[in-house]
Amino acid sequence: MALHAISKISDYALIGDARCAALVSNAGSIDWLCLPRFDSPSVFNRLLDALRGGYFAIRPTNNFSTHRRYIHDTNLLITEFHTRTGVVRLTDFMPVLTEEEKREIFMPFRSIIRIVEGMEGTVEMEMECLPRPEDGQYIPTFKRRGREGYFADIDGGLFHLASDCPLERMHEKLSGRWTIGAGGRSVFWLAYSKEAPAIYPRIDGRVEDLKERSIRYWRAWAGRCNYRGPYRDAVVRSALTLKLLSFAPSNAIVAAPTTSLPEALGSNRNWDYRYCWLRDASYTAQAFFRLGYREEAVGFVQWLLHATRLTQPALKVVYDVYGRLGIRQREVDYLEGYNGSRPVHVGNNAQAQYQLDIYGEVMDALWLYAQNECPVDRDMQKNFRCMADYVADNWTYPDHGIWEIPGPRRHYVHSKVLCWTALDRASQIAQKLGMPCNRRRWERIGREIQEIIMKEGFHPALESFTQTLGGSALDATAFIYPLVGFIDPKDPRLPWSIAALEKELASEELVYRYRIDDGLEGEEGTFVACAFWRVEALCMIGRRAEAAALFEKLNRRANDVGLYSEEIREDGLFLGNFPQALSHISHIAAALRLADHNL
Repeated sequence: MALHAISKISDYALIGDARCAALVSNAGSIDWLCLPRFDSPSVFNRLLDALRGGYFAIRPTNNFSTHRRYIHDTNLLITEFHTRTGVVRLTDFMPVLTEEEKREIFMPFRSIIRIVEGMEGTVEMEMECLPRPEDGQYIPTFKRRGREGYFADIDGGLFHLASDCPLERMHEKLSGRWTIGAGGRSVFWLAYSKEAPAIYPRIDGRVEDLKERSIRYWRAWAGRCNYRGPYRDAVVRSALTLKLLSFAPSNAIVAAPTTSLPEALGSNRNWDYRYCWLRDASYTAQAFFRLGYREEAVGFVQWLLHATRLTQPALKVVYDVYGRLGIRQREVDYLEGYNGSRPVHVGNNAQAQYQLDIYGEVMDALWLYAQNECPVDRDMQKNFRCMADYVADNWTYPDHGIWEIPGPRRHYVHSKVLCWTALDRASQIAQKLGMPCNRRRWERIGREIQEIIMKEGFHPALESFTQTLGGSALDATAFIYPLVGFIDPKDPRLPWSIAALEKELASEELVYRYRIDDGLEGEEGTFVACAFWRVEALCMIGRRAEAAALFEKLNRRANDVGLYSEEIREDGLFLGNFPQALSHISHIAAALRLADHNL
């Protein structure tokens, strides 16, 4: 691979510290990193501009092949370069510490450590570090500061690269070449400090200590997973990925760490996913409760309640990592986009969307919260009541739906089903807590919603639930209906609908969201989460052997380190932002459903 070539989306792996994250290619190049947060401007951005974007590459100078993996049950990435003359191992990670260790060990604000080790023979290596801060808007100037390494000012923060290899300033970048033999070791420590005083990284015994502490941290966290089924390694990988996509200071979770990776190459289906959708936070809380990560699940629910405090009982679709609104979407016209897919977006206008389904997803998470005997104070009870009353008052209105399809609001069946879910869960919460409320009204309106969906949202001739009331287009969200308890698995309309969806939307184990003209350019790929919803739905109607076979195939659709994008083209090409939280959440849910179909 040429040094300036851009990789396929599936060729990337994720490292992070639950505050920011980097994408590392299978050629040893960090091509995406935002500092200091997920939603901050990018510093390495070659992912969105192959020629002008920044990167941090370490690789052999001659032809090589690679094999990579995560150190078992951790988020430390190993890439092995195999050349004609030898083998070199590259270990990439962001250090993570326990709260107790943080009080004892002083660390730079943000860090990436890259360890190069000679395993066999001798190999000539090269390194290039070329940051392009502020989403590629300017070129920083590096300065040498003795043994401490090289420094550059980035948006008022200190960007620092230290190494025990000799480096050279070449115009706008740092570079180096060296030969490493078996048993040899070189270290590169990239650090960023937003405010003074900055802590300088030093190449000494601390590097190996931080590596071992990080391994212990992640293994201790992975060891808390209570899933012990046949897919444990894959489930733990998805859980570890979700943990990387969480923002520790606030307990938020971003939909993905990237922006503008296209859902169709060369099209305008490009969005910024570095923000927090209530839907994803709710689903993540549910997954973590079921995996035994109670502390994290409670944190996500608390973020939900914090983020929505100013707009309750109305809920917005998306918030930033601190639960704030006002995310402005704009186009970055000087970046060419991934493989020429423009526009590149920063920010997301989804906050202007009106989506009724989020009430069901949020209330479902709150119901699990209550089921797990988590503390519920008077303010939370008031929030439950107000949200349920809001749904009861507003379920009859059209909305933009889960897929945010352009155009006017419509009466999406999925949105109505999730309104029913919100009222059903609110009623159960009220009963459990002995909470004074309008429970009879909620249950009455819940029955009204069921009646209208069965009358206008199920097409007798198509023998399927439809995308909209009175419509004829199908939508893969119907796989969710038995999962939330809306329809009894023994109701014949469910297997009929599943069969119709499989015929219309499925391609082997993959599933499209819908087959309508949505007004956007290009033809998108199949949607990963929908494929896992199908697995769950098949379990519900007793087709468990088929569900397990599909799940096995979908496991093989992950990339070589177990990560999923938002979409997968039928030829296997990954599309959309990566890795995608919803894909990994749905992967976990399907594995749990296979283990216990009564979930």
